[in-house]
Amino acid sequence: SSHLVPTRSSPKLLTMLPATQKRFILAKRPDGTPKEGEHLIWEAAAPMPQAKEGQVVVRNLYMSLDPALRPQMSIRTYVEPVPVGDVMRAQTLGEVVVGTGALQPGALVTGIGGWQEYFVADPKELTPVTLPPNTPPNAILGILGITGLTAYFGLLRIGTPKAGETVLVSGAAGATGSVVAQIAKHVVGCRVIGIAGGQAKCDFLTKDLGLDGAIDYKAEKDLGAAIRKHCPKGVDVYFDNIGGDQLNAALRRMRNHGRVVMCGAISGYDKLGSAEDTGPGIPSQVAANMVSGRLRLQGFIVTDFAKEFNQGIGELAKWMQEGKIKNAETVVDGLENAAKAFRGLFEGQNTGKLTVKVADRAVRSKM
Repeated sequence: SSHLVPTRSSPKLLTMLPATQKRFILAKRPDGTPKEGEHLIWEAAAPMPQAKEGQVVVRNLYMSLDPALRPQMSIRTYVEPVPVGDVMRAQTLGEVVVGTGALQPGALVTGIGGWQEYFVADPKELTPVTLPPNTPPNAILGILGITGLTAYFGLLRIGTPKAGETVLVSGAAGATGSVVAQIAKHVVGCRVIGIAGGQAKCDFLTKDLGLDGAIDYKAEKDLGAAIRKHCPKGVDVYFDNIGGDQLNAALRRMRNHGRVVMCGAISGYDKLGSAEDTGPGIPSQVAANMVSGRLRLQGFIVTDFAKEFNQGIGELAKWMQEGKIKNAETVVDGLENAAKAFRGLFEGQNTGKLTVKVADRAVRSKM
């Protein structure tokens, strides 16, 4: 059932909105793998968010599913955790359906729209989006958004690779890793080895993305020996999305003055909130080698580089148009499948960036 929702500011913005909406809420903090029906609850007839004067209503089109959302369900990270009882958090791409000021119906925007069909926001909380030609809209959440920027700044600013160096990437078939690996190989001119789970992903890395080699960590009994075989001269830059055993194995193969980019540690995320250890620490022998090898380990959050985002997106779009980097992605259809898809993220089911398609565009912009 739909009804007309007039806005006080302008009667010409009468927009058909439903009486209720669908969403997922965080019902309780997970102590392991988040379960649908216990931690994430589906609500098929939730109340519609109500816009106040000066706010806009946005209809979500695509939703980004990222590993970093898992710690945010349990603990304070670089942001406050999702409040229990609130809609589950996610970055979304949406279209304005009830506008104000410069944001008129049909405008594409990104924001923290959450796991729901509609959300209300102040214009300052939204980023207007202009799609480059021949670009799928959800690329704005992936290779031309936070994911691509994480790869761009993490690799180029923190990793500082030079042509001819050896770059090792964990989670190389994932959202960030696949962009890192392609930039290192096809833009910088490095020798690039990717670590991924399963033969299909390893084939994707070498055949589709053109990497120099791939290591299937699920098939290798000795990960260190596999890294040694693929990187006989050692590793100059290790881009870490995984943590745990893979980080320790890579640390043993770093060359003098090697750089380790600490981007994520997904291997321990599902233990957050439980009494279980989140995985192995760095052994003292490895720590001693880090000292003698003058290694640099540096963490970063992509928003550190917010003032340079436009420059980064410009370069990423240019490299895409030149065919140097590809948009690797997995798109899941339907908001109701979000919890299942999110769980699959930690089981390695996706290749490239994982997004959920929530809806098709309804309002056609006159621009």
